[in-house]
Amino acid sequence: MKKKAVVLFNLGGPDSKAAIRPFLMNFFMDPNIIRLPIPLRCIVAWLIARKRSKREANDSYGELGGRSPLLENSQAQARALEAALGENYKVFVCMRYWHPMSAQVVREVRDWGADEIVLLPLYPQFSTTTTWSSLGVWNKAMAEAGFARPTSMICCYPFNAGFVQASAENIAQQVHAAQAQGHRDIRVLFSAHGLPQSVIKDGDPYQWQCEETAKRIADKLQISDWSICYQSRVGPQKWIGPSTEEEIERAASEGKAVIIYPHAFTQEHVETLVELDIEYRHKAEALGIKGYYVARTVGTHPVFIDGLKHMVLAHQGRGDIAAEGGASLCPTDFRRCCMRSALVSSSSVGAGLKDQTPTPMTRAA
Repeated sequence: MKKKAVVLFNLGGPDSKAAIRPFLMNFFMDPNIIRLPIPLRCIVAWLIARKRSKREANDSYGELGGRSPLLENSQAQARALEAALGENYKVFVCMRYWHPMSAQVVREVRDWGADEIVLLPLYPQFSTTTTWSSLGVWNKAMAEAGFARPTSMICCYPFNAGFVQASAENIAQQVHAAQAQGHRDIRVLFSAHGLPQSVIKDGDPYQWQCEETAKRIADKLQISDWSICYQSRVGPQKWIGPSTEEEIERAASEGKAVIIYPHAFTQEHVETLVELDIEYRHKAEALGIKGYYVARTVGTHPVFIDGLKHMVLAHQGRGDIAAEGGASLCPTDFRRCCMRSALVSSSSVGAGLKDQTPTPMTRAA
């Protein structure tokens, strides 16, 4: 029987205090993040990494013992998915900006003897700044290793039934906790990582997919008081909104308790454990919000893992890039839709992406 590798794409995060600066350097050297010629990009990336590494080490990662838990949490998802898929499958984790990165994981997949590869981002919503960037580096590593196998990618799954159901269950736990503590006027905030507005204007479907995901989870919960917002703004550019801070302020002014759910993430890391659970909690308390709750990400929730399993089984053997179900999910005006983009070969994932979209995920993982 054929040996089938599933590769989970994720951002990555520093595994020690000493790794914070090189992780940030890798991050800001991505042409999706800083769109400058290499010599200038090197200088700018070095300056930003030097400045931010001190703050991140003492603040964000300092709260987590000087390291990110993202790898361990992603590996737990890989083990759960591998167990669900069963014999002849092996699931690998591939990080974009810190180890294990594409060159290492390609070798591991090759040495295991994979006959077929399915690439599965741990980002439910597609963006040129995440999935697209990871795919480009993976394709380069495959070519450099001289390794070729039938490969396909599930580019997005923002409406996946398992993801929506698991998300709704995690939020419902916090709704019940809030109600048990006497809160009746509760608003759910769906908080996703933000992007500069220019990226969306270029045709990136991320914001639309995030908002559609939130609608489906809200429908599953049968709630009417909810809002979508975006966290982690950085720099002078105009970012998509409203910001999470703005929505927390609005909830406070209206006397609401708040349940915040990071619906664009599938595992815990610095943006959920520190930014949402600590930094925004302090802001909410300062604004007088009496009830502030954070719903956990789907992680290894059995319903979510089952949803991933069925996507992989349905997608194997395709040899192309496709959203869950095989058809493009995005309205036609999103020209950066991964499936429809003229920059993606219609015949092979291995042809890769011939361009990179500027900027991005500017908060470490």
